[in-house]
Amino acid sequence: MERPLLPGLCRALRLCRAGLRFRSTRGAEEGAPRGRDAPAAAPQGPEAGRGSRSGRELWRAQRELPRAGTGKAPQRKAVMSLPRTKGSEILFGMAPCGLALAGARRALFRLFVKEPRGGSGRPRRAELALQAAARGVPVLHVRGRALDALCYGRPHQGVCLEAAPLPFRSLRDAEEPPLPRGDGGGPQPLWLVLEHIQDPMNLGALLRAAYFLGVDRVVATRGNSCPLTPVVSKASAGAMEVFDVYSTDDLQGFLKAKSAEGWEVVGTVSRPKDVEGVPVISCSEFQWDKPLIVVIGSEGEGLSLETQLQCQKMLAIPPGRALHPGIDSLNVSVAAGILLHSICSQKRRHGD
Repeated sequence: MERPLLPGLCRALRLCRAGLRFRSTRGAEEGAPRGRDAPAAAPQGPEAGRGSRSGRELWRAQRELPRAGTGKAPQRKAVMSLPRTKGSEILFGMAPCGLALAGARRALFRLFVKEPRGGSGRPRRAELALQAAARGVPVLHVRGRALDALCYGRPHQGVCLEAAPLPFRSLRDAEEPPLPRGDGGGPQPLWLVLEHIQDPMNLGALLRAAYFLGVDRVVATRGNSCPLTPVVSKASAGAMEVFDVYSTDDLQGFLKAKSAEGWEVVGTVSRPKDVEGVPVISCSEFQWDKPLIVVIGSEGEGLSLETQLQCQKMLAIPPGRALHPGIDSLNVSVAAGILLHSICSQKRRHGD
């Protein structure tokens, strides 16, 4: 009767394993090179007990090693470790930083400029650095990654500026502009009022259009509206830095008082059928012949019912085609630009 082969095979496997362990241990003791499957030696010294370093940690360590032939580690400015002035914010982009330096409407602490490569930098950056130094603002030349970290990856164009926040101006402290004569002579003032604009990109675009088209004053509702942030400044191409933006806590009371003073208050609407009790006309039919306030509503809801009731008219932009139900309105900043251009073009036609 034949004996089964299984016990013999098991015995052979045990002997092979014992032999492999013996050869591996002996090779390590004699300083022989380790095999691919041999375990690495345990760390010694202060690193012992911490575990092996990750690949990212090793990469960082290698980056900090001295450069070949120099004997010196590369100089790196730890910008993010520098103490920030309490309550400060970071402006980014050529236009916001340059106009903030020129306008001098807020406290400025430090200008960060991307260090040039190959010994040459962009002239505009050098000009901003000189402008900051002339105003006594410290200038730090840093790497592009440091600027990315300062403005959280937003497009900085090689410059960032640490500054105090820019608040809304109060209408209580604003000087009332002189109204034109009753015979219609002289330019009529034009104000833009924003109700609950919450997107900083929209707010910046609105300020840019208002400044460009000649609006005299912008007033925003303080509650439930976007503050004047660095994102707003960038979206406005820096117009926020040189154009006063006011705020009010009582929009309906403000509009009612202006109507009593002889101002015309007109609202805006994207869907005329949603308006009740106020006449709706096309923006091309509107005649600007007295001090005017144009009121723009929020991105999703438009003007509130309470604000609509304070308007003498509602302006609409007629579409150029039959619209799909899902695309039946314009972006608020685009709509405002069209409306303001339609109104302001009357001033140019009259030669004002």
